Amino acid sequence: MNGLSTVLIVVGLFMLGGVYSFIKQKQSKSMVTVLALGSAMCLTAGILRLDLWA
Repeated sequence: MNGLSTVLIVVGLFMLGGVYSFIKQKQSKSMVTVLALGSAMCLTAGILRLDLWA
């Protein structure tokens, strides 16, 4: 299941780039917050699934 971890991390980083872009474009705070939370969840799930601590 290492492939799923990689996909989750890549999607999380992509969404984090979207957060940066939305902040630069001065988009609404609620949209930035939702995107940041989604990014954090994807990154956390991807890192936890890597089995580094198993």
